[in-house]
Formats: sequence, C-alpha cells, structure tokens
Amino acid sequence: MSLTAAAAISEHIVPSEKALSTSDKSLDRTGDVETAIVDADNEEGVLSDERDIATHVISVDDDPSLNPWTFRAFFIGIGLSAFGGVLAEIYYFKPQTVLVSLMFLAVVSYILGVFMETFIPRRGLLRYLNPKENAFVVIMASASANSALGTEVLAVQRLYYNITPNAGASVFLLFSSQLLGYGIGGMMRGTLLYPSKMLYPGVLPLLSMFDALYEGGMAARKKLRVFYIVFTAIFFWELFPEWIFPLLTGFSIFCLAAPNNAVVSRVFGGTNGNEGLGFLSMGFDWQYISPGVNPMTIPLKAQFSNFLGYILCMVVFVAVYYNNIWKAQNFPFLSQLLFYENGTQYDQTLILNANYEVDPTLLAEQGVPYYSSTWGLAATSTHLLLWNWNDICSAWSWMNPSSIKNIWANFDWKFWQADGMRKQDVDDEDIDPHYKQMLKYPDAPNSWYFVVFLLSFVVALVVLYKTDSTLPCEGGASLFRSCWRQFSILFLGALAGITGLIFSVQTFVQMIGGYLHKGLPVANMYFVLYGYNTVYQAQLLLRDLKIAQYAKLPPRAAFTAQILGTLLGAVLNYIMMNSIIDNQREILLSVQGTNIWSGQQPQMYNSQAIAWGGLSYELFSAGQRYQWVPLAYVIGLFIPVPFWVIHRYWPKLRADYLYTPIIAYYIGWLCVGINSSNLSYFAVAFLSQWWLRTRYPRWFTKYNYIVGAALDGGTQVMVFILSFAVQGAGGTSHLFTTWWGANQGGNYDHCLMLN
Repeated sequence: MSLTAAAAISEHIVPSEKALSTSDKSLDRTGDVETAIVDADNEEGVLSDERDIATHVISVDDDPSLNPWTFRAFFIGIGLSAFGGVLAEIYYFKPQTVLVSLMFLAVVSYILGVFMETFIPRRGLLRYLNPKENAFVVIMASASANSALGTEVLAVQRLYYNITPNAGASVFLLFSSQLLGYGIGGMMRGTLLYPSKMLYPGVLPLLSMFDALYEGGMAARKKLRVFYIVFTAIFFWELFPEWIFPLLTGFSIFCLAAPNNAVVSRVFGGTNGNEGLGFLSMGFDWQYISPGVNPMTIPLKAQFSNFLGYILCMVVFVAVYYNNIWKAQNFPFLSQLLFYENGTQYDQTLILNANYEVDPTLLAEQGVPYYSSTWGLAATSTHLLLWNWNDICSAWSWMNPSSIKNIWANFDWKFWQADGMRKQDVDDEDIDPHYKQMLKYPDAPNSWYFVVFLLSFVVALVVLYKTDSTLPCEGGASLFRSCWRQFSILFLGALAGITGLIFSVQTFVQMIGGYLHKGLPVANMYFVLYGYNTVYQAQLLLRDLKIAQYAKLPPRAAFTAQILGTLLGAVLNYIMMNSIIDNQREILLSVQGTNIWSGQQPQMYNSQAIAWGGLSYELFSAGQRYQWVPLAYVIGLFIPVPFWVIHRYWPKLRADYLYTPIIAYYIGWLCVGINSSNLSYFAVAFLSQWWLRTRYPRWFTKYNYIVGAALDGGTQVMVFILSFAVQGAGGTSHLFTTWWGANQGGNYDHCLMLN
C-alpha cells in the first residue's frame, strides 16, 4: 500500500513555493556577506535566491510549436546513445578514467543536428534544429552514457568467482537495477523537481548554452560570441596542462623548493594520483578545477561549507597520519587498497573458501586487513529535517490516513489511459515559472513511474535468484532496501537539488549489507547494486528531468528519452563487458594491467566487497579496529542541531551558511586522486558566486553560466581527443618529451615520489 500511495505523490497538486520554505529568507540585505556593492544606476539587483537565478539566468519563455518528436531527434539520440553506452563501458576497463559528460554530449549533438539540418533540409520551421530536439537527444544519450553498475557485479563474478550468469538474466539485471531508481525518483517529482528551490545548479550552464545557441536577438548573439571565444580559448589551452606542460596541473612553490622532502610531498604535492593533499598548490587545468562539478554554478552557501570541510580534511588527515593513529605510517598516506600490518598489499583470495565465502580459519591465519588511515551521511537527514522541515513534511504528506484514503479512491489503475493533464491553478504566482509553462503539456503521470518501479522490482527478485547472487530475496533485507531507497532518495535528492552536489552512499550501504549478510561478499555486491545504484540513478533521473523542465521539453518526451537511453545503454554495456573480458581476461586480472586495458575498477569493487561484505563484524563492530565508522553515522545525526539552535536564537551569526552534511562529507574529500587544483576551484567559486554575483550582478546574470558552459565544453572535447590521440585510451600512449614542465619520470609538480 505504501508504494501505491507513494506513486500518487504530487500526481495533480504541487505545493506552492510559500508552503515549501517559509523560513528561507533572502540573503541580499544590509550588512550581509552577500550585500550588493553596485552603482546606483544599475537596474539589476543581486540574484539572491533559487527563483531569481532560475528566472534570470535562463529563459522562462516557451514555444509550444517546437516539436521534439522528429526523425532527427530519434536518429541522433539513438546513435549518440549507442556511442555513449559503448564508450562508457570501454572507459570502465581503461587505466585512465574518463567520463562521457553532459556538456560533451550536448556539443556533439548540436554539431550533428546542424549537419543534418544542412544536408537533409525540409520545408517550414521543422527544417531548423530546435532546443527541444537537442534536449531530447542529450537526455537520451545521458541515460545511456552512465556505465551500469550491474556490469561491475557481473564482471567481478566472471573474473574472480568463475561465475558466468545467464545472458538473459544478466541483461534484465541491468534493466532492473537502472530503472528501479527511476521509478522511485519519478514518483517524488512534486518535492524534488518542480519547486524553484530544487535548482539543480549544475545543469544551468547547459541551459544557458541552449539559450545562446537558439535564441535570436542581439543579447543572444553576444552570449553566443562569448561562448565561442571562451570555448576556443580553453580548447587550445588544455593542450598545455594535459600534454605539453603538465606542471600546470598543480604549481607548488613548496615542491619546487624542497623536491626531496617526504612531508612536503604528502602535504603540498598533488599533481599525480594519491600523491598528497595539494595544500596551497595552484592548478591551471580546468579538467581538475571543474571535476564533474563546475565551481561557477554551486551556490555560495554550499561552497562555503565545502571549503570548511576541505580545511578540516587536511587537518584531520595530517593529524591522523603523523600521530600514527591505526598504525597509519605503516601504509601509504593515500590509498584505496587493503594491507597487512607490515604494509604489504593484502591478498583477499587467501581468506576465501571454495564457495568464495570468508573462511574463519583462513582469516585467522592471514589476519584482519588494514585500511590506509586517511580512507557523513546521517548529518544529511538531521540537517534537512531542521532547516527544510516544511519541504520534508510536504514530501511525506501522503502518509496521513485521510490522504491515503483519498489517494486510494482516486488512483487511476488504467495508467495507459491517463491523459496527463494536471489540475493546477496556472495563475498561482507561487508556482515555479518553468513548471507553470510545463502545465500545458500532458504529464508522464506517476502511475507510469509506479509501473516502472513495480516491473523493475519483480524482475530484480527473479534475477537475484537466477544469477546465483546468494542474496536472500525475502524478509528483513528486502524490506530494509525498500525503506532505504525511499528515505535516502528523498534526503539525498533534496540535497543534490539545492546544492548541486551528489553524495555517494555506497560505503554506508556496503556496511549495512555486511551486517545483514555476514561473510557473503557476492551477496554484498548485489545488495549494494540495488541499495546504492537505485539512489544514484534516481538523482540522475531528477537532474535530467530538470533539464527537460528548464528546456520546456514535454514530460512524455523526457520519459521516453530516459527509458530508451537506459535500455539501450544497458544492452551495449553488457555486450562490451563480455567482449572485453573474453579478450583481455589475463590483463584485467593482473595487478598492473597495461597502458591500454586495466582491471583496477573491478579489482577495487571486489576488494570492497571482501572488506565490507565479508569482514564487517571483524573490522567495524564495537571494540574492533574501525568501530568509529558506524559510530560516525550516529554522531552525524546530532551535528546539525547546535548550528540550527544558534541560527534560531542568534540569526545574525549566520549559522545558516553551514551545510553540516557537506562539511562532514568533505572532511574525507582528499583521500583519492589528484588534489592540486582544489585551491583554484575555491578561488573560481568565490570569484563567481560572491564577487561577480554581488558586485557585477548584470554581468553575472548574462555571462556567468555561459562562460562556465564554454569552459566545460571546450575542455571536455579536447580531453576526449587527447585521450585517444596521445594518452593511451585507444592504444599506445605518446607522452610529451621530458622537460622541466613535463617530469614524466616522477610527480609533475617535482615533489618527491613516495613508494
């Protein structure tokens, strides 16, 4: 019954903006950190809230005559989806990880669309490529270009457990794991999509680019000229930090001054993977300044909390390592592997029996492994309950008896006959202006998303049995997963919509799965697949639906694009995975791999399944070595409370600037990867979201997001070209000749390379 009720959330009535956040005040006031300092004759004020940004940065206008259901849209959409799905899976097995990004897909789809427009002309307005076609293509290709997490499970089974699941069951495993989150996320659109407060700032550059490409008039031509200039400049610039002059990835005067100092390397180094924290290093490579999250788009409050977490992260990491907590100095400063106490890499195969379950006797012989000591979800729930109580109440308003009774009485079981027209007062000034424009189009009703969820759920139960998952399909585990999905999508989806930051809950789900299914690493992988991937896919669905809302793409077109892209991508992911494993099995099983193929990602996923799925009790229970990990989630529940109390009674202290989930999450931010561009990230963020927005609001409104789009687009196109041309994604790598600015034999910033 609860799922049926959930399916009817926001079916017809969307809460007004007043009802959603009566306590959220404008930040543009005297004495505030965001107070505008502009000329008296400046007619444009500071964009002080989400509604201002959504209505001034991108166009609210809509042309209902534009048709997304064209041959060109489907032809390019299916073709680009096939390209994205294949490419995403190839990248999964590469030593150099490259993602197929939204901006890259948008630029390619526009070029292909203009090509078809030029060489396949038609009469009338439909001859010209329109923004709704482009949005349709991008949403379809985006759904396909995310490598399905299910292929990771299947790859690990084939590589490490010699299990080859039935082909049909495997394909349906991918379908169900991808679409399950779509069903639940779609049923929460009333809270997580339609309101202005759910800004999804990360998609604004894309929509700003669409406006520049398709709108007429002098203002649009100026924006388009700025876009082309910045796009071209960053395109050629990226040749230098990416290939010719990689020292620009992170310029550290401390590394240059003390190139043989291990402490300097750990604290100030950061141009190479797992090198160091990158403190005070300045990066000039936009690929790493904008690593999936453009700093020019994230709201200032979220950036400020992010910065606090970044500072605390460095303090905590250095304190833990140099105080030798958990024998930290026995292991690398930054690492994602498991280790023996003496610092050598842990061999998890030595603790598994013939059924690939953890054997207590073998575990006693090998000993419990260690993590590198520099390896908060609960704060998210409490923070949103305190600061966004009205939003959360609105999301769960269907739980009261009268609402459930009304939903049951009015639920339309003949979903295929639903006309999709929503009963909403179009003259209500509190409705989001973009959503108001969408009311003229038939909706993809919640009954459609409920059917997607229901079919995915049933298919998931069947394939869990057919794929020898060892995961029980009945009882408390299934109930927990169902409750967890609804709970976490609501809270994490709200946080993603407000801040633009998507948080991973994989570790938490792995820990819970390990406690529910002790000593079963394969079961843990499937538990994570349906417990974590569902949440992640729901957030991607809602993000892409926000693109549709901003672009005024009819809801049923967006629904069709997402379903087609997801199904096509899953099939191609599976085909490519099997082909690569069949031909490169030995290389994928090797520790180092080659410069063309690598099994690093399935190796890591398998190691995590061993640690969390097989050894949760031995590592994380009370009294064990890492007991602080589950305790941290409990503590996180209470972290937001004092800041909320402070703001309630002493509002001038501006404690509302502190997003405690973001601070807690980013305390562990620097544990992996290249960290040399973080200072540049924050410099750009504060330049954009504070200085430009408050000092030059007119320029910010017109050009901030189009410049961000150009920087992302030009960078990603060049990175894609270089990946295949010189960096080994398509064969032999061709590094630039070694010189002072390209230290090919060590760390690019000249810090000491540590063993």
